[in-house]
Amino acid sequence: MSRTCSLERLLVVGNGMAGLRLVEELLARSPDRFAVTVVGKEPEPTYNRVLLSAILAGDLTREDANLRPVSWYEGQCVTLVTGDPVASIDAAARSATLASGRNLEWDRLVFATGSEAVRLPLPGIDLPSVATFRDFVDLNVFERLDPGQSAVVIGGGLLGLEAAFGLSKRGVNVTLIHLMDRLMERQLNSSAANLLRDAVEARGITVVLEATTAAIEGSEHAEAVRLTDGKVIPADLVVCAVGIRPETTLAAAAGVACERGIQVDDTLATSADGVYAIDECAEHNGSCYGLVERAYEQAKVLADHLAGNDQARYTGSVVATNLKVSGVNVFSAGDFLDDEGCEAIVFRDPGVPSYRKLVLRRDGGSESARLVGAVLFGDVAGSLWYLELIRTRMPVDHLRPDLIFGRAFVDEAA
Repeated sequence: MSRTCSLERLLVVGNGMAGLRLVEELLARSPDRFAVTVVGKEPEPTYNRVLLSAILAGDLTREDANLRPVSWYEGQCVTLVTGDPVASIDAAARSATLASGRNLEWDRLVFATGSEAVRLPLPGIDLPSVATFRDFVDLNVFERLDPGQSAVVIGGGLLGLEAAFGLSKRGVNVTLIHLMDRLMERQLNSSAANLLRDAVEARGITVVLEATTAAIEGSEHAEAVRLTDGKVIPADLVVCAVGIRPETTLAAAAGVACERGIQVDDTLATSADGVYAIDECAEHNGSCYGLVERAYEQAKVLADHLAGNDQARYTGSVVATNLKVSGVNVFSAGDFLDDEGCEAIVFRDPGVPSYRKLVLRRDGGSESARLVGAVLFGDVAGSLWYLELIRTRMPVDHLRPDLIFGRAFVDEAA
């Protein structure tokens, strides 16, 4: 059982990876300041959603994705509520009502509600065998397919690719359709995207680009996907992986300022006194971040602030993307386009295949170039170093002869 503590009451709404990281960070800084309650809508404690594709492929089990057992919460003055989500919040009275009718009072509240998957407004989108790819519930639908059956994945972004790779590894015949002219168009330039398409197709996945879905056909369940050009693709399962939107429903209903996401300042505070937001649901300076690493950065800053560090500030994050599935490794960060005033360093070995592009910029006429973007395909060694160079805006002219080959080569040359 959790300890009974007469401490400031902190309610974390959302038991995802960001909510758990906030609790961990806060306990490390100020273990005796808050009585923490974490409320999640799923019946399981927090698990690593990044591993869903590996679980689907059979490379890992659901148990491998568990982050903290229930026993971890016990004895730390942390109360965990699962399967009973928050239904409404009264910010003025500082209370929350759960779906069961249970009432929780709080002194401070953190929204860590993440995001919800976008479902296209298509005929047939509500058929039972149409799913998104966000949680264990979706995984249950995927795992009903037998080898040799067919699946269509709508969306060639990160989640769509992970779903396609996982299904293909199970022996399912997968067709990946994408609206744009290249895969991961927000994260990759055309050269890297072409290599990615080759790698996807080499694993038996059919890729159809510049394809618009008109309808999902079927009566009792999905049977096919029809495109606007008239093409019909058979499907026993349809996966809608076309994006996410910040989950702001609770916050907006409570009168908290929301636009695309829940509006937060540099301390992650919202417009309501004592209320904060982190994770994909939070919007900071016009940006919502859909990757867990950015949520972890926010969790650290908010933990510092809640623990009494008045200087703690969140100034935004460099957007970085990793795809590591079935031997396909992709990394991108920052501004990787050839904008005016930028210089690109490119390395490509089609025989491996391996591709690297680094983008440098000289700000304000400065003589010192800085790394502002990177795209790596195949060999992604050094990706974290490149990301750190982008974040710190460190001058790189002295590294330029060896920069494209990564940190290990630079260190050896030095």
